[in-house]
Amino acid sequence: AMEQRNIAKAKLLYDFIDASQLYVNRVDPAARSRMNIPFFLRDESRNDAFLAGAQARGLLQLKGHKSVGGMRASLYNAMPLEGVQALVDYLREFEQQAA
Repeated sequence: AMEQRNIAKAKLLYDFIDASQLYVNRVDPAARSRMNIPFFLRDESRNDAFLAGAQARGLLQLKGHKSVGGMRASLYNAMPLEGVQALVDYLREFEQQAA
């Protein structure tokens, strides 16, 4: 059951990122993690604004690794589907504001 929840959480986020014009995931779909999902804003000059907006909504620890950059969402077992949905809602809102 936990595996199915983790698959659903990762699918929700990957599907949104893959369909987005603002975000990109550079990992081959065959090698993607269900736990740590890296992504980049196509316009990286907007990273600080993205992170500030996320923090204002209680979406924390999204800044990617210092050697890689970008963003990283960690979807460990304790992260509920509702938390991933809140992130996707914010990603959508930020993308609409950027358009």
